[in-house]
Amino acid sequence: MPSIPSHKPYRVGRSRTGLGLFATKPIKKGSKIIRYFGPLLDSKKKDEDAIENKYLFELTDRWTIDGSVRKNIARYINHACKPNAESDVRPRKRKVFIRAIKNIEPGEEINYDYGTDYFKAYLKPIGCKCDACEKKRKKKRAEARAEKARLKAKAERKALKKAEKLAKEQARLKEKLKAKAEKNAKKLNGHSLNGKSLNGKHLNGTSRARVAGRKPAGRKQPASAPAPAFQA
Repeated sequence: MPSIPSHKPYRVGRSRTGLGLFATKPIKKGSKIIRYFGPLLDSKKKDEDAIENKYLFELTDRWTIDGSVRKNIARYINHACKPNAESDVRPRKRKVFIRAIKNIEPGEEINYDYGTDYFKAYLKPIGCKCDACEKKRKKKRAEARAEKARLKAKAERKALKKAEKLAKEQARLKEKLKAKAEKNAKKLNGHSLNGKSLNGKHLNGTSRARVAGRKPAGRKQPASAPAPAFQA
């Protein structure tokens, strides 16, 4: 990491996106923090106009600051959609300063908005990792989890209701079959005991059961009385 004079109110440190610039002393709103500097590139010169890197800061249509040099400590300041600093561009002097737009406390990361063009070219494709965007993503993830849990609970309630309905239908069907079986049993018992059938034989009160293999015996005639004896 580059060495920074101790009287400066910032330091380079580890950030969510790699390296960042952090306040080491209280920085008041409106105060100038650091200058963004580097070689000036002239767009009218083809070799300079062809230079491409992530640290180019456009001053005018013609002049651009190449802030990729290591001595430019301001290049470590990261982008934020809701920043605590801003770029103070002075085209005529061909200078850029980073100025605080909020009170910044020691330990806070210093950041500013890089602008729409830079955001679309470099940040949007990979997703902005500033605190504001990270909070939005966390909120969306929390909402997605809540919606997933809601749909799961709804599906479980629906499945439980369906199971209860099926159980009631099965219970009704079971009772119906049981009642039908009892009715049929009573009907069969009634046919066996009402005098119409018994062991396959018809009983109407005028016929007698036959013994298997025998014919009914004929009615016996009374024996004749012996003739009276005559005495001589």
